Amino acid sequence: MRLLMVCAIALLACACSSVPANSKGWIEPVEAIRAANDDPAYGVRGEFIMTVKGFGADQKWSYLNSERDYRDQRALTIRMPTSIIPELEKRLGVKFKDLAGRRLVVLGTAKRVRIDFLQDGKRTGAYYYQTHVKVDSATQVRLVE
Repeated sequence: MRLLMVCAIALLACACSSVPANSKGWIEPVEAIRAANDDPAYGVRGEFIMTVKGFGADQKWSYLNSERDYRDQRALTIRMPTSIIPELEKRLGVKFKDLAGRRLVVLGTAKRVRIDFLQDGKRTGAYYYQTHVKVDSATQVRLVE
């Protein structure tokens, strides 16, 4: 009886930590953000769907965002090394800057990331959180219509 109770509690705990997905099994940004906040140490792994509303890049990283303002708490950010952008463009058949308004499915782990405000290259003590899915390979991203 005790073993049955332990199994029931474990099953209930697993059910509570599941992430709602759409009919195709894809996780929407709001659900990804909620799940990443619920488990900040590990985040949530899955296939995330989003419409690209914003993007940016520097020499090291490129970003695709589900909101125009990347600082918006509802924004899911796809972060990838800028070095893979040519491969991504070839794979998708679309230039990086032309992904705005397009729907993507991204395989990865959504995790909460602390973003520190800097002044003269030093942390000010102020910060906020974003939810990122880190992409290491262009094969993790695909277009959907």
